[in-house]
Amino acid sequence: MERIAVIGAGLMGHGIAQVFAAAGHEVAVTDTDAARLASVGGRIGGNLARMVAHGVGPADPPSTILKRIQTVPDLAAACAGAHVVVEAAYEDMALKQRLFAELDAACPPRTVLCSNTSTFRITEVAARATHRERILGTHFWLPPYLVPLVEVVRTAHPAPESVDVVIGLLQRAGKHPVRVQKDVAGFVGNRLQHALWREAFAIIDEGICDPGTVDEVIRNGFGLRLAALGPVENADVIGLDLTLAIHNYLLRHLNADAVPSRTLRAKVARGELGLKSGGGFLPWSEAAIAESRDRVTAHLMRALRPVRSGGNPERPDR
Repeated sequence: MERIAVIGAGLMGHGIAQVFAAAGHEVAVTDTDAARLASVGGRIGGNLARMVAHGVGPADPPSTILKRIQTVPDLAAACAGAHVVVEAAYEDMALKQRLFAELDAACPPRTVLCSNTSTFRITEVAARATHRERILGTHFWLPPYLVPLVEVVRTAHPAPESVDVVIGLLQRAGKHPVRVQKDVAGFVGNRLQHALWREAFAIIDEGICDPGTVDEVIRNGFGLRLAALGPVENADVIGLDLTLAIHNYLLRHLNADAVPSRTLRAKVARGELGLKSGGGFLPWSEAAIAESRDRVTAHLMRALRPVRSGGNPERPDR
């Protein structure tokens, strides 16, 4: 089994560590925040307990998985002997560039270095490293131990063998890796997701409906079928002639602003940041926060049950 190092013990980092430890790998996690690093075992243990309760737990018991995870305060010590390093630090370009320069200097040439950035171009993240050909993107989705997709992004300095190593590692860990052949901001998933969000916020800006109604339309309409029928397949199903006719009329009416929504900007200026401040587009009480988290987690775990029972052989284990 490969040895994995995870840089960052936050929301994404501890979940990524869980993915690899559940697949049988020894994992070292490091973070500059001592309290966050100390909480890794408890958070992963809680995740595993919820998975077991929903019938989608890994093959090994939680105690065995947790024994494979080591928390290490020192970056170089955490990466010692690692075959693959996954960076999951805060989304700050200067921080990531510094980290990859340090990782490139500290790790032997055979070590593959990966960034979990969700939007930054990987070529830019790797700009200060010497051996940039071994650096690539592995964009996991939240929560990484439940959402199958990982976008594997090659850079302008590709080493195909590094991409193949990571694709194989992820597949063996039960993930669903996809190859992103061009290093662009936002990759594939976030370009699609934020195009939808831009239109959602524009609808609010224009007073077409309130924020809650936007979510109702998606959750009770086309959102229900998205997991089974993506937009490209859907266009083929309804017919490309009809799709073209719709686009000829509708696209000119859709938002194409290159700046964020005015409502979004105003709310941030007022400190209305969403869940973290108690209100954003929607009000967020403690009960509402718990209900939202529980609803999303339960939905994702229900989606995993047929996979674990062999109901869909075309999808990976997780």
